[in-house]
Amino acid sequence: MTDAPSPEYSRSLLYLDGVTVSFDGFKALNALSFVIDRGELRCIIGPNGAGKTTMMDVVTGKTRPDEGQIIFDGTVDLTRLDEAAIANLGIGRKFQKPTVFENLSVFDNLELARKTARGITRTLFARLLANERDAIDAMIRRIGLAGREWALAGALSHGQKQWLEIGMLLMQDAQLLLLDEPVAGMTDRETEATAELVRSLAGEHTIVVVEHDMEFVRSLASRVTVLHEGSVLADGSIDFVQAHQGVIDVYLGR
Repeated sequence: MTDAPSPEYSRSLLYLDGVTVSFDGFKALNALSFVIDRGELRCIIGPNGAGKTTMMDVVTGKTRPDEGQIIFDGTVDLTRLDEAAIANLGIGRKFQKPTVFENLSVFDNLELARKTARGITRTLFARLLANERDAIDAMIRRIGLAGREWALAGALSHGQKQWLEIGMLLMQDAQLLLLDEPVAGMTDRETEATAELVRSLAGEHTIVVVEHDMEFVRSLASRVTVLHEGSVLADGSIDFVQAHQGVIDVYLGR
């Protein structure tokens, strides 16, 4: 627990304050500070090496910062917790490459991801209650996989695997979703469907999207934070950041 954070940040879900991470003298994050409000959809963009992945690493406990605080839900300093404890708080991360159980069906993947699930064998052979089955069926429809519930996850398209993994995070009751390049490798149609899914989750969940596809970022109509050399370079609407000369110089103009 932290020492009485200010009321302003107690209203936020995630607050990074002066977070610095160095690797062999290189500052991957340089006194990074920003706030994500509860229920917000935020896009994080920036050139390679800007600190986007390291930012997600410190939030999820994979990397320990040298300095700074990361306050979750107004009171919990994530820098004092390990990865498992952070995940149990309701923070879920989807990596660029989907991580699903390819030899299991869509339904079974979602069943395994349930917050109450304890162990693969117990879960697969336990009898689901009607409301639990209904919840999984509803999630299958929500992520656009209706009719594919008994298809093996390995037989899904790349985009469908991404939707399934998002569904698995949702089955874990994640409050904060960190999505790393969710539309990389997708078709145009899959990208549009993903944008619709992400927009539908905002408000109900807090979502941070790290992405390079600027058309996808624009379609989300969210606030955009631009990172450069481990710090915030610009922050605002997509129109604002695309017109920002510093962003043009270091990122969009390339």
